[in-house]
Amino acid sequence: MVFVEKQKSVALVESPDGIHWGPPTIVLSPNPAAHWEDDINRPVVIRRDDTYFMWYTGQAREHSWIGLAAGGDGRHWDRAGPHPVLSPDQPWEKAAVMCPCVVWDDVARIYRMWYSGGEQYEPDAIGYATSPDGRRWTKLTANPIFKADPAVAWERYKVTGCQVLRRGAWHYMFYIGFRDIDHAQIGLARSSDGITGWQRLAANPIISPGINQWDHDACYKPYAIFDGRRWLLWYNGRHGNVEQIGLAFHEGEDLGF
Repeated sequence: MVFVEKQKSVALVESPDGIHWGPPTIVLSPNPAAHWEDDINRPVVIRRDDTYFMWYTGQAREHSWIGLAAGGDGRHWDRAGPHPVLSPDQPWEKAAVMCPCVVWDDVARIYRMWYSGGEQYEPDAIGYATSPDGRRWTKLTANPIFKADPAVAWERYKVTGCQVLRRGAWHYMFYIGFRDIDHAQIGLARSSDGITGWQRLAANPIISPGINQWDHDACYKPYAIFDGRRWLLWYNGRHGNVEQIGLAFHEGEDLGF
């Protein structure tokens, strides 16, 4: 199943093969009464034991926050409370924290979150926080942990919207790099601890726009899985004002570092 944004809401879409998808069904709608989630989007969902947990971006008044909801079947959700679980309160975060990526660390017994912070239209960099329960988060003092490289043309403006996953000794980060506010591509980096010492893939970017294609202007919002034989990476592509979702493949487990 995949959770996507629809009509300022989060919708569930299901597929037998990751290519052919059924119709979207809205499963979480905005809550204007809360005054921080007039628009909700950019969710991440994980399952722990018999419960699904969704961290999502709430937006209102030109600011963004991160909220939490939980449910037993992926279709019915209860918010964790009336307030966000993460707010922009550090100078580098400016008006927004958004685009959460959360994993449960079974060894450390904590939730780990990588999130984006900065400008409201597109955030600027990637931060890191931990939590014992998914609700109370402690941000890393040394945030942000991943910033744009001004020497690299395709990502010199901003880096944001990451997915981090661990395989073997490495944490792999799929991330968005912006050369300017309107043009984005997808890159890959790795770190042994998921916080420091990030190594960018020499072959970056791994997904680039197709000239005069449906993703002509920007490729962003990556989400990848390894199915035991190959990597599948879903991403948003934009041409003008039209944004759609595509799929790319990478054969084998080796990502090229």
